[in-house]
Amino acid sequence: VVFIDTFVEKQDVFSPNVMEVPLGSGSGFVWDKDGHIVTNYHVIRNAKVAQVAIIAPAKKGLSSKGSLMPPVRQASTDDVVIDVYERPTAMRSTYEDASSQYQRSVYKATVVGVDPGKDIAVLKVDAPGDVLYPIDVGTSTGLKVGQLALAIGNPFGLDHTLTAGVISGLGREVKSPIGRPITNVIQSDAAINPGNSGGPLLDSSGKLIGMNTAIYSPSGASAGIGFAIPVDTVKYIVD
Repeated sequence: VVFIDTFVEKQDVFSPNVMEVPLGSGSGFVWDKDGHIVTNYHVIRNAKVAQVAIIAPAKKGLSSKGSLMPPVRQASTDDVVIDVYERPTAMRSTYEDASSQYQRSVYKATVVGVDPGKDIAVLKVDAPGDVLYPIDVGTSTGLKVGQLALAIGNPFGLDHTLTAGVISGLGREVKSPIGRPITNVIQSDAAINPGNSGGPLLDSSGKLIGMNTAIYSPSGASAGIGFAIPVDTVKYIVD
């Protein structure tokens, strides 16, 4: 899951310089190792520049703090030699602090394709393959009301936020940014707020079943009614 910031160009009042002014933010997910990022069209609509923040593991495996210390001496019997280790004076963690296990990298993104009628956009970033973790794509065929639904996104700029709920309706219809209907939309009560747009909706096994796109709320915040474009539609458009 990635964090998307969008910007517009604005001329400085006191000089001829053109500045990049923040326009908004949203979510998205890595589609493949080629650097394609899928998000909602309305996240990048009207934007001149977009950038994508990707968080990836800094390194794998045990840290040096967790490596086994060499034996301080050896004790021998008639048949075996036993390594004797020094008793640690304090508990040592086998892993680095969680914050040091991941690194955040920001890349400029270019728009390579959009479908405003389905509210889908595809971006591309020039990022190395070792920081790109494509999402595990599932299917929206056979979904049932009541099954678990997990939404991941960046609500209010709080990146990589996970909320849980259930699928509360199927076959809904919402309007796209250009007014055309999007059919077979998934309804869920997983909390979705501004900034979640373009983020994945997952099933209990972590597979993508939809892309969060809209909420129904008089206040603009989550009211327990969120809508996601089914992944089968996303696959058809993106591929």
